[in-house]
Amino acid sequence: MQICSWISTKMAEDQSHYVELSGNPIRFEPISRQTNVFYDEVKRQVFAVRSGGAFGVVVKGTDEKTSTTFRMEDKGPVISIKFSADLRILAVQRSQRTVEFINFHSGSADTTEYSQTCKGKTTKINGFNWISGNEIIFITDHGLELYQVTAEKKTLRSLKTISIGINWFTFMNDSSLLLVSSSTLGNVLTPIHFKTGNVTKLPKFEVDLPVIPKPPKLCLLERDVTIAILYSVIYVVVLRHQPRGPSNQGAEIVLYQVQRESPAKKTDVLRLDMSGRFAVNVVDNLVVVHHQASKTSMVFDIGLAPSETDNNCNYHHPVLAPLPIKPVKLKVAGIPTQTGLEMREVGVDLYSPNWVVFQPNIVIDAKLGCLWHISLRLDALVPMIPDKCRLIDFLLLRRESKKVILYVLQTALVPGQHCNLATIAKIFNKLNEVYRTYLAERHAHHAEEASSPKSSQSAARVSSGTRVVIDQSDMYTHVLTPVAERKDSSHKFLVAVLVEYIRSLNQYQIPVQHFLYELVINTLVHHNCFYQLHQFLQYHVLSDSKPIACLLLSLESCYPPAYQLALDMLKRLTTANEEIIEVLLSKNQILAALRFLRSVGGAESASSRKFLEAALNAEDDMLFYTVFKFFEQRNLRMRGNPMFAPGEHCEKFVHKFEQKFGYESFVPVQ
Repeated sequence: MQICSWISTKMAEDQSHYVELSGNPIRFEPISRQTNVFYDEVKRQVFAVRSGGAFGVVVKGTDEKTSTTFRMEDKGPVISIKFSADLRILAVQRSQRTVEFINFHSGSADTTEYSQTCKGKTTKINGFNWISGNEIIFITDHGLELYQVTAEKKTLRSLKTISIGINWFTFMNDSSLLLVSSSTLGNVLTPIHFKTGNVTKLPKFEVDLPVIPKPPKLCLLERDVTIAILYSVIYVVVLRHQPRGPSNQGAEIVLYQVQRESPAKKTDVLRLDMSGRFAVNVVDNLVVVHHQASKTSMVFDIGLAPSETDNNCNYHHPVLAPLPIKPVKLKVAGIPTQTGLEMREVGVDLYSPNWVVFQPNIVIDAKLGCLWHISLRLDALVPMIPDKCRLIDFLLLRRESKKVILYVLQTALVPGQHCNLATIAKIFNKLNEVYRTYLAERHAHHAEEASSPKSSQSAARVSSGTRVVIDQSDMYTHVLTPVAERKDSSHKFLVAVLVEYIRSLNQYQIPVQHFLYELVINTLVHHNCFYQLHQFLQYHVLSDSKPIACLLLSLESCYPPAYQLALDMLKRLTTANEEIIEVLLSKNQILAALRFLRSVGGAESASSRKFLEAALNAEDDMLFYTVFKFFEQRNLRMRGNPMFAPGEHCEKFVHKFEQKFGYESFVPVQ
């Protein structure tokens, strides 16, 4: 019930927003006449450069290791500034032809700079990016120049040059992919992949344009294109504005899947049904689109079934209706007091014209001096998707959704507002399909480890792709047991749900844990549904197992037939001979135990002492005589001698037999 209470509290807070900004933004000095602000998408650092660096450069990263301050000589306005991956070299572009480098030692800047000018007298540098510890790529209007930087010698060595006309570019470090725009219209895009020392040009492709201007001019702009990773696949994301007119259905986002051997192919279209200025983030494999005019955001999930499909292209509508980002307040310095500046909270202007978004989930307001991370409020969107099956499909694809899924499952079984059994069955199938995949992957991983432990990655993590796994223990602890404990629950409905869950597990060939069967049995017994219990066992709705048999034995006092049901179950198992004998002996059915022992051929290994003790305690001389003679004959067959071996510790019973029946009653020793 704790999960249910936690989610309910979160949902009660606010149900009109499902996108939010991080509570503690990275704060930096706002942009001004003296201060320029830059963001490095690779290292995820914000640079606040005062007066060209002469008055200091403040670098804010995601943690203290990537944050620093330093000064550098003012040699003119900074166009771009970025640290190498190890933070040992700073690259600064102040002109269209040259990039300067500054070495850092223990966080302090070297006083001597060195530089590299691009090749060609008329070539201009559009930008640059570090692609490894000491390799840097210059993107010029004439192509690409790859250099290796040697910090100790303060030199650069050219590794590779690629000639290609470039209008603009975008770079994604997570995939080591650079995308460059060529042609007059700008719609010919070439993906370029980097690997230490190597540059691989992937096949170029052409982006469809809604209208081609006359005369032709650059119409696919950098601001409308980005690279994203969705469900481990790289896509080029293109915002496509529709021409104005009565037939305008609004803008759309087109996804092109990047491929190594062939041109990127158009796979998905996200229909925005709006026009104006948009910005795109990627959060948890979702495309989050912000619309400035309406001040709302919408969410698309290409992992869900599309609205329609045409020519191998999937068309998607927003998962939810567009809603604004959750309002956020910022602490700012207020009125000076004797103890210092009094802090006050002010509301942030959401969807501000000053906002700039970066991939995957960054929003920067340079004028305000804040960097936020965009995130999704899964708890808030639960009531916004009334179709429980679609909701589960959506949540299974989210990384941190386990608590929310368990809450949805629990509420789906709440008395008075529960889903029908058909819907519950579909939900169970969706959960167990993922669960089965996870178990298969784990089995394959363990098999690989066993066959080649040295080559196996010890840190390899078993996963079910990107989907959350809800196993039987989760269901039992957080869903089924809490529902069973509710006083207003219908035991008939609960049993039906349990049977449906067991059916689904069997359908996906997942071994059912005994605690689920126990919950069924205990529920039936608690409500005196013994006939139904008998039927479930008779028709094998409840599978045979030792724990279930033991539970049935414990129910004999309230339901006498449970004893025979348990005994029959143990016999069917064929691996529970010892347990059957124990049960028979505990019921003083000693001769029945001997007959069973003989039928399964277990007399040779049986403990004669255990049987003789039980027979003696029964205070029936004829029974004791029969058991003693049974084991005498066994000893004779095994060893050619009727006497008990010293290790069997049967001296007490031999003495008792002699007392009761006389020495002459022993089988003569040959």
